[in-house]
Amino acid sequence: MEQLAYHDLRSFVEAAKKVSDWKQIDGADWDGEIGALVESTAELVPQPPMLIFDKIKGYPAGHRVLSLPYAAYKRVALSFGLSTEMSKLELVRAIARKIKSTKPIPPREVKTSPLMENVMEGDRVDLLKFPALRFHEQDGGRYIGTGDCLINADIEGGFINMGTYRMQLHEKNLLGLWMSPGQHGRLVCMKYWEQGKSCPVVVTFGQHPMVFALSHTKIAWGQSEIDHAGGLIGAPVDIIRGPHTGLPIPASSEIALEGEVPPPKMESRAEGPFGEWPGYYSGGTIGTGEQQPVIKVKAIYHRNDPILEDEAPLWPGAVKIDANPTAGILWDQLESAGIQDIVGVYNHTSYLCVVAIKQRYAGHAKQAGLAALACSSSARNGRYVVVVDEDIDPSNIKEVMWAMMTRVDPATNIDLIDGCWSTPLDPRMPPSKRENRDHTNSRAVFYAVRPFEWRDKFPKVSRTSRELREAVVKKFSGIVPFPKG
Repeated sequence: MEQLAYHDLRSFVEAAKKVSDWKQIDGADWDGEIGALVESTAELVPQPPMLIFDKIKGYPAGHRVLSLPYAAYKRVALSFGLSTEMSKLELVRAIARKIKSTKPIPPREVKTSPLMENVMEGDRVDLLKFPALRFHEQDGGRYIGTGDCLINADIEGGFINMGTYRMQLHEKNLLGLWMSPGQHGRLVCMKYWEQGKSCPVVVTFGQHPMVFALSHTKIAWGQSEIDHAGGLIGAPVDIIRGPHTGLPIPASSEIALEGEVPPPKMESRAEGPFGEWPGYYSGGTIGTGEQQPVIKVKAIYHRNDPILEDEAPLWPGAVKIDANPTAGILWDQLESAGIQDIVGVYNHTSYLCVVAIKQRYAGHAKQAGLAALACSSSARNGRYVVVVDEDIDPSNIKEVMWAMMTRVDPATNIDLIDGCWSTPLDPRMPPSKRENRDHTNSRAVFYAVRPFEWRDKFPKVSRTSRELREAVVKKFSGIVPFPKG
């Protein structure tokens, strides 16, 4: 296994500076300004630079916010210890294979770490010490929890779960918590709530990139993500045993807290609004009137000059995570389902999944499209699946749209499937379904392939071949400002 070029978030940032662009920005305002700049960069700049905000308005120098660390695929490759010379498609496949092939390594308990350089307990707990951001103009408050990891333990002692959930800063010692139905962290909490108990939790901010990656990657129920993170790192995740909860705290984190989540019937708060990944204000109290769970914070630990990681969702036109590993996981799942000759899989946000195949038989494209709806990595939150031929690069949205415009007959090449697993965050969820907790939607599968029966008679492509295009771009890159990567 190739060694990682870093050991925590700080060393990852330094390594990332060597493989891609980055910018430090001093003096920005936490109230909307940083969020607007991050969104504009992610939307308008190809392969967006990593942004480091310091001297944030109202906060001392050194209390930094890191944004867009994974918005360029070379930084994603670096985070997984893979070659930064891979293409996007090669990278998503390599990540999936690494996740699949690595064996879990249980964490290793240590007595101390830089995380314990500063300790706040009891009345000294103050979350306002950190530059939590109001990311979007109409957000209902400041959110400290976006690039976070919530850790809780199954009440029956089976496993440790890690998950990434949005967290609103209500008070200096109280966080709002939004967890969609079906998320493992919520299922763990519910077991405690059903017994009238508060669920102990640890939350980290600015954690090791592999801890964060496993926190927002769905692993089978009953398996401990922290063990899988150790497998990807190639060494145990060093942990400190939380003195208030007994839960493992990844020792390399920038900030961590211990607390508990009471049953919502005992204590809860209005939450949001918050701009979510579909590009709308959704979830939380909006549309339901329901109060949401809270985290009562008992203790905070942080390094000197802590880094708060911003992973606030942006509208789908802005790149937050490039070469998302879920595409490679879907690729493996499709092959495990028996789909032959898949040449590429890519996700353009959760809404649009593209599968490229080399057609081998009549019905091959339909088999691939319907299988994509059923696989666990793409079953939730989706809207469209597009199946394309092998000459289309599924990571190139221009090529995908071209295939959809020229190879789809709307009357015969689109399947509509109802009753699919969705989310309360879906802005298209009808009020009646939302009230009934029927969080399902319909999906469309586009077969943007040459019709198998007469594919040899389909007009030939007039576009420059990929090989010639790559050759001329390389030859004339000193004259024409072709984008790098």
